Amino acid sequence: MSDISIIPTGACHDCGGKCVFKVHVKDGVAIRMESDTGPDEPQLRACAKGRAYRKRVYDPNRLQYPLKRVGARGEGNFERISWDEALDTVAQQLTRVKKTYGNSSILFINYTGNHTVFQGGGHVSALLTMFGGHSRVWGMASNEGSIFASRSHYGTLSTGNTRDDLVNSRLIIMWGWNPVCTIQSTGTSYYVVQAKEAGARIICVDPRFTESAALFADQWISIRPGTDAAMMAAMAYVMINENLHDRTFLNKYSLGFDEFRKYIMGEEDGIAKTPAWAEAITAVPASAIAALAREYATSRPAALIAGWGPGRTAYGEQYHRLASTLATMTGNVGIHGGGAAAFERGPLGAQISPEIEKFIDDNPHQLDVARRLRTRIHHTQVWDAILQGKAGGYPADIKLFYACSHNPLNQCPNINKGVEALKQLEFVIVHEQFMTPTAKFADILLPINTKWEVEDITRPWLAGPYFIYLNKVIDSLYESKSDLDICRELAPRLGIADFANKTDDEMLREAVKSSTDMSRDVDYDRFKQQGVFKYKVTGPQLCLKKQIEDPGNNPFPTPSGKIEISSERIARMNNPQLPAVPKYIETWESLNDPLAKKYPLQLITPHFMFRAHSCFDNIPWLKQIEAQAAWINTLDARVRGINDGDEVKVYNDRGVVIIGAKVTERIMPGTVAVPQGAWYRHDPTGADKGGNPNCLTRDIYSPGGSWPVNTALVQIERVN
Repeated sequence: MSDISIIPTGACHDCGGKCVFKVHVKDGVAIRMESDTGPDEPQLRACAKGRAYRKRVYDPNRLQYPLKRVGARGEGNFERISWDEALDTVAQQLTRVKKTYGNSSILFINYTGNHTVFQGGGHVSALLTMFGGHSRVWGMASNEGSIFASRSHYGTLSTGNTRDDLVNSRLIIMWGWNPVCTIQSTGTSYYVVQAKEAGARIICVDPRFTESAALFADQWISIRPGTDAAMMAAMAYVMINENLHDRTFLNKYSLGFDEFRKYIMGEEDGIAKTPAWAEAITAVPASAIAALAREYATSRPAALIAGWGPGRTAYGEQYHRLASTLATMTGNVGIHGGGAAAFERGPLGAQISPEIEKFIDDNPHQLDVARRLRTRIHHTQVWDAILQGKAGGYPADIKLFYACSHNPLNQCPNINKGVEALKQLEFVIVHEQFMTPTAKFADILLPINTKWEVEDITRPWLAGPYFIYLNKVIDSLYESKSDLDICRELAPRLGIADFANKTDDEMLREAVKSSTDMSRDVDYDRFKQQGVFKYKVTGPQLCLKKQIEDPGNNPFPTPSGKIEISSERIARMNNPQLPAVPKYIETWESLNDPLAKKYPLQLITPHFMFRAHSCFDNIPWLKQIEAQAAWINTLDARVRGINDGDEVKVYNDRGVVIIGAKVTERIMPGTVAVPQGAWYRHDPTGADKGGNPNCLTRDIYSPGGSWPVNTALVQIERVN
């Protein structure tokens, strides 16, 4: 074994956790891997995706050389070219478009295909900024509704408790939260198990009986997609009507409850938000709604964890605002075993500085979607922005599209419109590792390193209590390069001197030293040697604890210094679709929409356990574990003559998806689930045979900026 090196590294894709790898290398080849074997609990152990990473690195279908399109854009036909020709062409096209149309006609789009501190699209953005600028997008696919709600309600995104605090909870409500699948910081399931063993009662609210419901829940409450806010409003009604809300807490720490109470009790609009009212909307029995309200109000401390999926709907920000309001009404904010039911970023490391929080307070347009749209393009409307430009009210006429660490044709809604848009552009540049659906539309396609071929740093979602150093494991395969090295070589071709003229190691050292998250605690050399840094803490850590214990010296970072159930910043927007207090607003494409006569089923697009968005969809090992399929309830399948495993057509006016059916009792009637991330693969008829639900989703944003990819009506039929 003396000729084998064991190199510490980790996972970096946009899974909800980041895990530790120890890669065994012999003669420059990674021959096997293991995960975390350290003594600290919880171990940061890899899931199936992580353990398949060697198959990703050595996949024979990796892009090996720079490629130039031949034939029509989108056909996927390319020829090999040299790096000099590729970079010269990219520089020439960027220069031509800038000179002819201006920098705003360059749209750069970067996302979470690379989820690290150092490498990735940030360098491309920096280079294009030095080149004179470019058009940008905004709107987080995962959680823009939660971001909007947390900033308006608490004034901050740092609202979570560390996961080990769950053991202090008497009740855990997993509302649209599936940590077994989405991880939500490696070790979360470990702590949920600890909480269950300590006696916590766990309830899952979700249209599907998820993996987490199966493993953890004492009760599953199925709910119609897009109606979560109605159920929460009815829970608030029960608490108020039965005097179960914490009036002392509300009076001391919050602002605007009376205005909210008038809406809930029907004094504002004549409609009391009773459980019976909500039952007709949600399909949740009124008795179950009332029981959950009473249990949440009387089981303190209780943690309502508001998952992001229900917020990826039309008016999804209202669900998140109501969740935080329920947490406030029950006095569960800033206490052990409780939870703010908000964005959930934890207290370790990634606190926003007071200066940034003050900037948010002093600039209400940070919540104002209309103002942001004047300078940026919402991520869901990239295709319309390309097709319509300034004539359609967008801030620029896009001519050149540059994508890095992103597969937008696959991951943005309304794929068929995306195909049309990409064909209209004058030039497309893509950094990629594989021939993804987006890569097929490139004019120049640049092969990128995997994480085992570069050095970097990563951390989990929500500021979990650890960092992972991604040591370089092997030399670059084929002719692949890092995004940073590509920018270094592009810079002089664009007339930019001294771009990133330090070594990667020097830049990483500086990143650690300058980081408010790491600078006080992390010894760089030891961190690099060990591959992981775990915060040493004496027990569970809480956000908002100081605001609750000493509000006089620690006001909430809102304009009023209190929790704002009614938001003056939102009221000043004067947008009836963004009321000052959180409300249930019926979604478009609900079951009451006339379109439901044609398309009677509601589509949801959940995360898939064996993908990180579109990453890993091409790994055969993972496809063998579970196939992409359309989940349909037994009753809905029976009336359509669909059996488990049948090939079916899921369709609406936006597209057609051909996919296998999973007939199951694990999804409520009237709902179809097609997991997001599967690679789009169209056939000659225009249908997608890759199983991608974004052929069916609508490319429009909610009033608070959410991606409504869980708001769509469809029909499903057996393919004969």
